[in-house]
Amino acid sequence: MKKYFIEITILTAGAFTMIFEIVGSRLLGPYLGTSVYVWTSLIGIIFGSLSLGYWIGGLISVKRTSFLYLSAMLLSASVFILITATGNIYILDRIIKYIPGFKLRTVISALVLFAPASFFFGMILPYGVKLKMQNLTTSGTTVGRLYALSTFGSILGTFFAGFLFLPNFGHTNVQMAISFVLILLAGWIIILTRRWILIITPGILMVITLMTWYFSGEKDQDYIDEDTRYNRVLIYNTTDKSTGRPVKMLRINNERSSAMFNDKDNDLVFDVLKFYRLAEHFVPGFQHALMIGGSGYAYPKDFLKHHTNAHIDVVEIDPGLTRLAKKYFNLPDDPRLRIIHEDGRTFINRTENTYDVVFMDAYKSMLTVPFQLTTIEAVQHLYDIIPEGGAVFANIISSLSPDNNQFLLSQTATYQAVFPQVYLFAVQYPNPTTEEKEHFQNIMLVALKSNDPVLMSSLNPELNNYLQHHISISGTGEAEILTDEYAPVEYFASKVLD
Repeated sequence: MKKYFIEITILTAGAFTMIFEIVGSRLLGPYLGTSVYVWTSLIGIIFGSLSLGYWIGGLISVKRTSFLYLSAMLLSASVFILITATGNIYILDRIIKYIPGFKLRTVISALVLFAPASFFFGMILPYGVKLKMQNLTTSGTTVGRLYALSTFGSILGTFFAGFLFLPNFGHTNVQMAISFVLILLAGWIIILTRRWILIITPGILMVITLMTWYFSGEKDQDYIDEDTRYNRVLIYNTTDKSTGRPVKMLRINNERSSAMFNDKDNDLVFDVLKFYRLAEHFVPGFQHALMIGGSGYAYPKDFLKHHTNAHIDVVEIDPGLTRLAKKYFNLPDDPRLRIIHEDGRTFINRTENTYDVVFMDAYKSMLTVPFQLTTIEAVQHLYDIIPEGGAVFANIISSLSPDNNQFLLSQTATYQAVFPQVYLFAVQYPNPTTEEKEHFQNIMLVALKSNDPVLMSSLNPELNNYLQHHISISGTGEAEILTDEYAPVEYFASKVLD
């Protein structure tokens, strides 16, 4: 075993580097979302730190060649991973509070939480190569073999993190396990070098890690924190400000995604979901509905209650959310509800079903709809799967200010390029003051596959109230049509967040 210790260490370090990177998205998600800017910062900082580690590790290997230095690198990486695992909430809270600008926050967060450990991971490879080097004749073979092992470890780490570790054990347990294994490797080195007195250091760190791990799992939390295949999910109790009623909230990354009244599950908590009831006005007598985005399944439950003869298919990419909705949000087993675990875009691309109404409510972070659901190609597929007289209802988050409503304008223009009639309903501020125009709110976009004129009034008092939220906006004629080739959805959101 001693003969292959360097290979084992380099393979492990390569695997742990990628696991640590993938875990990073779960740590940053509740505070910064999972947009391309978060991933760019995360990947850029980690690769930059690895590069610096390669360089410094190479320099040290020229001057000092000792297994004890490799042990120190492993212990240093384990310490900083432990700090990230236990201190991420404290650190991120203060970054959000004191660092201005969304993009800068993502960079600083990645730098503070992930750069130190990644730097020491980077040092391990060149230093291990020097320790393994026997002679110049075989140096090329040695370097190639060890770099291949490091890369193979990264591949293993990527697949194990995404397919096994995060969905089943959660990000904190994964980080604690990485820290613990690194300490074991460091202790193994000290034992092999017979520096028995030095075993005290990894021994102390091992005790600290185990105690931290134990107490972090034993504490009585008043919320549920779970990692699914796609998301970090928080479920907690709070109070609805408008009614004062107790609410169970489901939060995905940095988005309040779904909610349910705790005292009695008898109505929708989020007002925007009530605007889906306008389907009764625009498509009276509909029988078959499709919803893209299930989350906590608040609206599908409402649909089943109010439309006793209709059927609804819900496309939710994350089966973990469906499991949590059944466990915590009273999602029933009902023959009129069919759940499909698939990306919404691939479903509408391939389905041969037709639907009288389609409800769009998929978000990947606070202000960002997955771009593939916003494009003219996606809208054309929606048009094709609904019959004449059908409609699409899409939830959009935007302000009405010309300074930051670019996505609303482009999304409206994209629907107008396909559907004969498109209407907008402002949920919170239908008649905004100058100040309220700057506020972000839900905008319900209604696209009708019909040229028949529609009434903006109803004998149903509830629906009539929603219809009075109808608004008109200018600027869609000059707005960019979103396409699969060019849909800068996250760019529009970043301008707002900055």
